[in-house]
Amino acid sequence: MKNHLLALAALAALFLASCGEMSTGGYTGGGAANMGGPTVSERAAQIAGEPRGNFFYGRRYYVHKTRFWGYVRKPGEPWNRAQLVVINERYGKQPDRLPEVGPPDRRYGYDNNYEYKLKGRFTGEKVYEINSNQFLPEFMLTGYELLDTDPGWLFSPSDHYDPKRITLLPRI
Repeated sequence: MKNHLLALAALAALFLASCGEMSTGGYTGGGAANMGGPTVSERAAQIAGEPRGNFFYGRRYYVHKTRFWGYVRKPGEPWNRAQLVVINERYGKQPDRLPEVGPPDRRYGYDNNYEYKLKGRFTGEKVYEINSNQFLPEFMLTGYELLDTDPGWLFSPSDHYDPKRITLLPRI
């Protein structure tokens, strides 16, 4: 009986340890990494060698029912310095400005995790995004160019994407 209790205690400890790893592993949802992509050193080399200029790099991040657009960073900065933004479309429509119903490849959010070169600027204003309960920077978009439809992970190779909740957060 004593050995049986020790075995149960060991299993409980393993379970609790795995839960702790999941809650501190950089994402808030469960599940294994599911975004693929380069190694950490390959990503660092990509960013170090990318073109510089008067533009930004953006990664679309779609979460059901939210209205933020995704993460935006300056050229040469790592993704963990990117800001989650709401796009102001006064001068340019965001890439997936489509109806929310329809075929999966032709509706709002179809371009999750696509990487773009964005023209525009941060306005300095904060916008309340009601569905995520966040005040986020506003980015005034004037144009964009699609760079990659499958760039892989955003902040870490252990990133887990869940379309129903915010799981991708920068790690500094």
